Formats: sequence, C-alpha cells, structure tokens
Amino acid sequence: AMTIGWGTVGVIWGKPIFCVLVRPSRYSYRLLEEGQAFTVCVPSEAQYDAVDFCGTRSGRECDKFRECGLQVLPSLRVAVPGIAGCPVIYECRVVHRSDVVPEHLVQEVRDSAYPKGDFHRVYFGEILVVRALPNAGDLLHP
Repeated sequence: AMTIGWGTVGVIWGKPIFCVLVRPSRYSYRLLEEGQAFTVCVPSEAQYDAVDFCGTRSGRECDKFRECGLQVLPSLRVAVPGIAGCPVIYECRVVHRSDVVPEHLVQEVRDSAYPKGDFHRVYFGEILVVRALPNAGDLLHP
C-alpha cells in the first residue's frame, strides 16, 4: 500500500488525471515503473492507523496488508488492486511521467521538501474508474 502525501486531480490532454509524486528511493517507485498503473485509495477515519503504519514502513520489509489487516479489493480496469473499505478508490493507468527538475524549483521548496535531494518523479495517471461507497461522504474526514 503506497502512502502518498502529495497528489492532485485535474484535466490534462482532455483526460481526467490523478498526479502522484513518488521518490525514486521508495519501493513504490519500482512497482510503478514496472506496472504502469496505480490506485489511489482514500481512507476513512477508521483506517488512519493503517495509513500511519503504511507511511512509515516499506513494502520491501513487510507485508503491509497482513500487518494492518487490510483486505485486497480487485480493480475493475487495472492490475493493481485497491484496498477494501476505502470510501473512494481511483484506478489509474500511467500516461506520462516527469522528473522534478531541481533547477526549476524555487529555493524555498527545494529547501523544505528536498533537504536531502531524492527529487520526486511525477506520475500522470489517467483515471479509468472511480469507485465510491454509498456512504463515502459519512466516512471521510470533514
């Protein structure tokens, strides 16, 4: 389960796009490069402990799903599964990737976000499917 802190949704090239930023040092980076697809699973408040755990562990070292008691939800259009119980799940196929160019960042962002380097790669995922639980609005943090 890839935990991301930075992402955005919009329309690019006439397509609905979810952009996610992943550092090359992360295990998720290799999986994205190999798989060319990703899911973004928006957690409920009840899943925040699992998010905290997944955000501080690497999939190289442990099975995050097993450790957190998460259940796999097969995706409808991509090979990457979602997480059962998440109020909203986006299924995306990678249509473009672009590396953050340090020289193009303002210094304050370089200093605050990249004190050790390890600049992100931005993955542009065409949103193929959005799944939402009927009570998604009640499960999301206001």
